Amino acid sequence: MSAEVLLRGRVEHGVATITIDHPPTNLVDGAFLSALVGLLDACDRDDAVRAVVFTSADSDFFLMHGDVEAILAAPARGAARVNEPNVAAATFDRLRTARYLTIAAIDGAARGGGAEFCSAVDLRFGTPRTVLGQPEVPMGILPGAGGTARLPRLLGRSRALDVMLTARDVGGDEALAIGWLDALVPSDELLAHVGAFARRVAAMPPESIAAVKHVVDVSLASGLDAALVEESAALARLMSLGTHRDPMRRFLEAGGQTRDGETQRMEAIMDTTMDGDPGSAGP
Repeated sequence: MSAEVLLRGRVEHGVATITIDHPPTNLVDGAFLSALVGLLDACDRDDAVRAVVFTSADSDFFLMHGDVEAILAAPARGAARVNEPNVAAATFDRLRTARYLTIAAIDGAARGGGAEFCSAVDLRFGTPRTVLGQPEVPMGILPGAGGTARLPRLLGRSRALDVMLTARDVGGDEALAIGWLDALVPSDELLAHVGAFARRVAAMPPESIAAVKHVVDVSLASGLDAALVEESAALARLMSLGTHRDPMRRFLEAGGQTRDGETQRMEAIMDTTMDGDPGSAGP
């Protein structure tokens, strides 16, 4: 599977819609990881990209799981000291640290490495057909592409232990309830819903998108005190660019900071602040 296949979608209004198409089963294997690296490299270089939406060409699997045959064939490494994440974990982490928003539109199953991919993106939208699961423990390993590290942050410790140690399937309704999904919509509305959401975010100033992601991660990793310092530094950097001036002027001209505007027309004011309808805003 080549990066060109993953990139068969196109960038519109700042949103890259990427269809995962790795027949026969969308397996998370070396070919998929190589293609994902190429894709992320391309998105990183393209300043027009402000959001990336991942969807699947397979009606059953968003992503299957890691290649069990390849894991069985891998030589034992012993108890050697490991000082950095493995390739899969490091590649998936780029979905979190990218300057643009990353979203998974999951209509079907994502287990093992597929679920870990979904846990690494910024937001997850599912349907009643969504199934997430971590089947590694019964096979004598653990979720090793970031799942063991990320799930406690998404679900809390006890729920993360539950889904990993039981290896059970988690359906869409439960995944939404425990925080593994951020929204649940009908299958036939999923792409339209996620597309509209992504276009709204992509209409925002790209420097602000990147700054928000960065400071949120500092807060989760280093705590409130460090995050407050980084937040102030990020605000100073953004204001030094001057890119806030035009949207702030549009905000005021549209009626922002008035009683009538902010009690009656706030949504329309924010759309105007983003230079018009976010659904038609360019990159």
